[in-house]
Amino acid sequence: MKFLKSIAIATVGLSMVTGSLAVAADCTASKWGKDDQIGSANLVTPERVLEATKLIKQGKTQPLGIVIDSQTPAFPPRGLSLQVVQPNQQGGQRLFAYEGSYNDDLMQLWLGIGSQLDGLGHLGQNGMYYNCNEEKDFAAITGLTKLGTHNMPPMVGRGIVLDMAQHFGMPFLPAGKFFTASDIQAAAKSQGVKISEGDVVLFHTGWTDAKFASDPTAWASAEPGISEDAAEWLAAQNVMAVGADTWGVDVVPPQKEGRPFWGHVVLLKENGIYLLETMNTGPLVKDGVTEFMFVLGQPRVRGTVQMIINPVALY
Repeated sequence: MKFLKSIAIATVGLSMVTGSLAVAADCTASKWGKDDQIGSANLVTPERVLEATKLIKQGKTQPLGIVIDSQTPAFPPRGLSLQVVQPNQQGGQRLFAYEGSYNDDLMQLWLGIGSQLDGLGHLGQNGMYYNCNEEKDFAAITGLTKLGTHNMPPMVGRGIVLDMAQHFGMPFLPAGKFFTASDIQAAAKSQGVKISEGDVVLFHTGWTDAKFASDPTAWASAEPGISEDAAEWLAAQNVMAVGADTWGVDVVPPQKEGRPFWGHVVLLKENGIYLLETMNTGPLVKDGVTEFMFVLGQPRVRGTVQMIINPVALY
């Protein structure tokens, strides 16, 4: 019996090893090299930045981040807690000769809440992440040792926003409604927009404008979003980032049962393309904006998977 048990353990161990080797064998190194950690951020070039500045016609700026607080709905169990304190000032103590006082703030939070950047270390498949990085090699409890969002340069370039609600003739797309590659192409054509390499592509579904304040539980429980072939097509266009006015960009419930957030796999893991979630696209659409200069300088906290962000659209 001991012999049979040893054989069984050895067989399981061998299958785990061979399975791991198979996953590694299937992995293709990034087109930017086997040591690359920033993926599509390599598309930020001086030429593209200068071209993007030409999109500023009115001198207007629009924040693409939303205001968040302890009540902001989020993918469970994410949330935040904020405390404002006056350190060492109890009982009327004053720390400065001129009777000065001050406030500080403490926060405990998840970085994947509200308007957020999904970094390349966020989602993989079978333990494999962007550029053949295995989770056991870089995902430490104290922070990622590779693929952290702090590695990214400022994300600056041409931004475009496609009004998918208008495309379908709806005030907002309902939860579970997905749009395909052909839908994106048709919307771009009708709205006079061409998607090019290095673009930041944002989709307006109307979901956040319609549900975030009025029904936060529904807002965070499901969403409209991209189909699987839409993710593949966007990746083929070599865009820099894909975002939406939804909390997950992908459609929820998923297009195909058992494959939730498959667009994350295609874009993040397979192509090194960043995701921008809960983007405040409504004001741009209301202002008739279809293209703009996109600027993001994310907080540079070493080893982070995601980051709360507030990109700016200039037009």
